[in-house]
Amino acid sequence: MIKEIIVVEGKDDTVAIKRAVEADTIETNGSAIGEDVLRRIALANERRGIIIFTDPDHAGERIRKIVARHAPGCKHAFLPQEKALYKGDIGIENASPEAIRTALSELRTETADETGEVSFEDLMEAGLIVHPDASNRRLVIGRLLGIGYANGKQFYKRCTSFRISKAEFIEAFRKMEEELGG
Repeated sequence: MIKEIIVVEGKDDTVAIKRAVEADTIETNGSAIGEDVLRRIALANERRGIIIFTDPDHAGERIRKIVARHAPGCKHAFLPQEKALYKGDIGIENASPEAIRTALSELRTETADETGEVSFEDLMEAGLIVHPDASNRRLVIGRLLGIGYANGKQFYKRCTSFRISKAEFIEAFRKMEEELGG
């Protein structure tokens, strides 16, 4: 049984989570999250803690940001897009129980402290921004770090708010280079 309450987008996500682990969920019912749902999420975060586990797509990232604003210190689970894909549809509901358990075992806790070891210059030097293949490189290294895909600015914010260490970043960069043949 997972202690925290898992915040997901919809009923199908809840079904997929319950196939993988024993846990309680709160469904946002998409990106138009009502005030009552946000109040329940804030209360759940205060009492038990929450894990935000949204789809690895644009809408899921938007929901993740909205929920995180209402739940300081929350935890995040990230599922790589390739683990959530079925017939062109991306979603938690498409993931295997094993992929869900793996994502839930690699949680990242968000902190308000915006002082991280990884600098914006580190991202530039790693080719994660201002590089012809920056988007693909962020996709790979985000998976390796367990922080998901994000645009350059958001990726930097995740590195700082999830307190990614310089050593973690360097190791993930090395693995990314191996994967991409660089």
